[in-house]
Amino acid sequence: MRVSRLLAFGVALVLLTGCVSIKAGREFASPDASTIVAGKTGKSELRRAFGEPYEVGLDSGDPTWTWFFARSGGGEDRSKSLTVRFNADGTVKSYSFSSNFPDDMQRLK
Repeated sequence: MRVSRLLAFGVALVLLTGCVSIKAGREFASPDASTIVAGKTGKSELRRAFGEPYEVGLDSGDPTWTWFFARSGGGEDRSKSLTVRFNADGTVKSYSFSSNFPDDMQRLK
């Protein structure tokens, strides 16, 4: 009897784990190549397009903003990250975007 209860609990736990969805960061729209233009796009335009950054920091002394979103569940792990590096005048110096979401994978190949 004790073994059957333990087995039933184990099976239920495995089934529940497969249904649980975990999210990290904040969802944001994936950028198009025309959305961010080095030397022109500013911080206010980035806020309008992607919302508030998830993190801020420095890269070789330049201010950086990062947007990040990840979700895991149902046997799939998906994530995307956008990091923008700024010039002293607040315009974009450079940026990097990576994603393993299927739409992004297809669009960026």
